[in-house]
Amino acid sequence: MTVAIELSNVVKTYGDFRAVDDVSFAVEEGTICGFLGPNGAGKTTSIRMILDILRPTSGSISVLGHNVASEVRDRIGYLPEEKGLYKKMTATGVIAYFATLKGVPGREATAKARELLDRYGLSAFKEHKCEALSKGMGQKVQVLASIAHDPDLVILDEPFSGLDPVNQEVMEEVIQDLKSRGKTVLFSTHVMSHAERICESIVVIAAGKMAFHGSVAEARALLPSRVRVRGENIEELVSGLPGVNAVKPSTDGRADVLELHIDEETDPRSLLKLFFDSGKTLDTFEVVQPDLHEIFVHLVGEEAREAADR
Repeated sequence: MTVAIELSNVVKTYGDFRAVDDVSFAVEEGTICGFLGPNGAGKTTSIRMILDILRPTSGSISVLGHNVASEVRDRIGYLPEEKGLYKKMTATGVIAYFATLKGVPGREATAKARELLDRYGLSAFKEHKCEALSKGMGQKVQVLASIAHDPDLVILDEPFSGLDPVNQEVMEEVIQDLKSRGKTVLFSTHVMSHAERICESIVVIAAGKMAFHGSVAEARALLPSRVRVRGENIEELVSGLPGVNAVKPSTDGRADVLELHIDEETDPRSLLKLFFDSGKTLDTFEVVQPDLHEIFVHLVGEEAREAADR
């Protein structure tokens, strides 16, 4: 498959500080890639280098087959981390204006702006000035402005930041719609749930360094499954089961449910057989797959847990 973005051994330094340290990854065309990391990990610096806003200290970057993103700027849509709109312009006017900057003729740009506002639930606000829009509406307008010229590659820096749950769902819908039309999407976030739902691949960086690049399924495989059990007088039995590394209260908050942390090689079905053979009665036996948040903390360290939760 053709590669839309490729970074090879990219380094960005500011004096003695390495903001990005030997980062390499590729994003295939027509896919959604989540660029994950704690706040301050180097995500925005990397995105700015991809877009040729910043130049790398060393290493190489390819975007849509070109060594410099500015050569294909009209094929790229970009939502920066710092959001902002022209407050006195209408929602339609702002979207149309940004489309014309990318070469879309005026009437076509206006029609496209209205179409996008209709599609994503802002029909009633087409002629409202941006200063009258809520924060969530304003952010949606800015996202629509970044894609109004129908780019092949869309790069979104923290697109979910500050959105309520309803508008977060709309943002996911926008991203998935882009993918359904064959577009490539790279978005940065430190909120794992969005990446888990919609990404085909993820890149994880911490302190400027690569921690992981692969599919969500490959990321989940980095940690073993856990087993949750509940039953009468099973505490002594579970502590001695082969392949069980630790027994802890269940993280889902249910009373009397124990969570068994097992070896990678341990098949949960073998544990179920041991329970049956012991004659113990179980009310609950659940196999729990690690989620992306747990994988993230495993990759970047416990000190990043707070950043990942925000």
